[in-house]
Amino acid sequence: MAVNLEINGKPVTAKAADDTPLLWVVRDELGLTGTKFGCGVAQCGACTVHIDGQATRSCVTPISAVAGMKITTIEGLGGAHPAQQAWAKLDVPQCGYCQSGQIMSAAALLAEKPRPSDEEIDAAMSGNICRCGTYQRIRAAIKEASGISAALPKTAEAVPAAAGANQGAR
Repeated sequence: MAVNLEINGKPVTAKAADDTPLLWVVRDELGLTGTKFGCGVAQCGACTVHIDGQATRSCVTPISAVAGMKITTIEGLGGAHPAQQAWAKLDVPQCGYCQSGQIMSAAALLAEKPRPSDEEIDAAMSGNICRCGTYQRIRAAIKEASGISAALPKTAEAVPAAAGANQGAR
């Protein structure tokens, strides 16, 4: 099947079986490998992309469901998004594997709520797992990207427990 969609602002015709996950079309057919495969069941968030502006798990989204839609991957943010800048400034990643999904979720949150509260950050990021446990730095980076970092301590260790701190309970 051929599916017409827009990826990172460019029209694309993807050729794949109807039930092929968007993740594999993005990675294998289009070569956009910033979107990662993690769990394959929409639980870890590593595969997060934006579909028509909404953070969505691409590992369980069939290509047939996104025909005609606008998809943005981490490459589509271009490195200049405030979340990406904050991630770099605050040295958020350790291994970095989950970070593209984390950034995509944060970017969607910031588009919807430019100045999110800690509770809103926690709720928006709760579906993203960081195996290295950088949740405090993730919350600090989202605050930094939102422009409200002046009220935050400058070190991640001094930031209150961050989004997903109870991930082990899942």
